[in-house]
Amino acid sequence: MSSSGNCHKVRVALDLLELPYRWNEIDLMQGQTRTPQFLAMNPNGQVPVLQVAPDTFLTESGAILCYLADGSDLWPAEPLAHARVLQWMFFEQYSHEPYIAVARFVQVFLKQLDDPRLPELHRRGHRALSVMEHHLAGTDFFVGPRLSIADLALFAYTHRADEGGFDLTPYPAIRAWLARCERRPGVTLMPRCVCATEASIPLGRPRP
Repeated sequence: MSSSGNCHKVRVALDLLELPYRWNEIDLMQGQTRTPQFLAMNPNGQVPVLQVAPDTFLTESGAILCYLADGSDLWPAEPLAHARVLQWMFFEQYSHEPYIAVARFVQVFLKQLDDPRLPELHRRGHRALSVMEHHLAGTDFFVGPRLSIADLALFAYTHRADEGGFDLTPYPAIRAWLARCERRPGVTLMPRCVCATEASIPLGRPRP
């Protein structure tokens, strides 16, 4: 699903590692993750799913990133740096994605700008952004001087945080980090989704 940050993480990793792959687009909003064929690959009914052999499938974006990056420069081998990458990936899934990505889903996909969950999602999302801002004030990337899968994990939903109602203007270190990530050949931007006030544009169509 091209407009899913969890899927975009995997796409960027594949492109950075120059691995061949075939992308099969899934429409979550049309129930395509709930078909018997899809549930046979992932009983949890979520994207992304990586097929690594005819009958072997790997799910969960973090696990897929670790599998793809194992032994590469995207996941440093030094034990503490190795663990720091996991630390930030766990942060993304527990303290970042549940608020920034969910606010985006509510506003863009559900088109519910008055959803009662949004104030708390925004409060906790800004808390996660503040943690990132503090860390990035002293480093170019999340772990060491080079891009890692920790950056890919956090880049996906952060660079489209505005679609969930988050203004990144107060976070100069995050904006500088996003720019550094974008300058790396192979790091692409996730297609922009339609915000709730632009209902005349088909959902999921990238803006020019």
